[in-house]
Amino acid sequence: MSEVATTVATIGQRLHARIIAGEFTANGRLPSERTLSEQFSTTRITLQEALGQLEIQGVIYRQMRRGWFISPPRLRYNPLERSHFHAMAEQQGRQAATSVIDASTITASNLIAKRLELPEAAPVYRIRRLRHIDGRAVLYCEHYLNPAFFCGILQADLTQSLTTMYAERFGIDYGRVRFDMLPTLLTQEAASALKVASGSPALFITRINRDQHDRVIDCDLEYWRYDALHIDVEAVG
Repeated sequence: MSEVATTVATIGQRLHARIIAGEFTANGRLPSERTLSEQFSTTRITLQEALGQLEIQGVIYRQMRRGWFISPPRLRYNPLERSHFHAMAEQQGRQAATSVIDASTITASNLIAKRLELPEAAPVYRIRRLRHIDGRAVLYCEHYLNPAFFCGILQADLTQSLTTMYAERFGIDYGRVRFDMLPTLLTQEAASALKVASGSPALFITRINRDQHDRVIDCDLEYWRYDALHIDVEAVG
């Protein structure tokens, strides 16, 4: 191992030990890169390599124009459970919040139309939302809805659970669901919303939902911060 690599590893280990010891738990924010460089008597470049390795491990995360922070515990997510985002967070003792970026009628792309089993260029509702855990943005989501089932939904309070609204306002319950999960890089829109660099790693989940009558009702495109989620599935035989 080269001298530089050894230095990077040593800085990472020492900083990780300080994090575990609770040195930065007051607000979860690390000192500036300049301060850390001075503390470890190293260059900014070497320090940034060490920080980058800790970020890959999920120990810390970077927020654009704000600095480095200690990563909170990952949210456990079981796709087989039909609990909505807020309920899932609350069951784990976490605080969830949702903000709406925009909601409008758009022309479906060929891919979205196919997923919703609609004709090409059909109008669909698109709702873009940002979801937070303990004040930290962790999920950028685009919801595509078949308008035939959700008249007037764009005027509703879209910060609340869509699952609950579907049931209470439209009499629609989820039936079958199809999940696709892939590691990916954040798009510019998702990265901007999550306040991270474009091209940062993410977990991309596509979810196609059917109702109790087996009709395709919506399609969700979810971009999760890779360090925010723990997929935890237990199948009963």
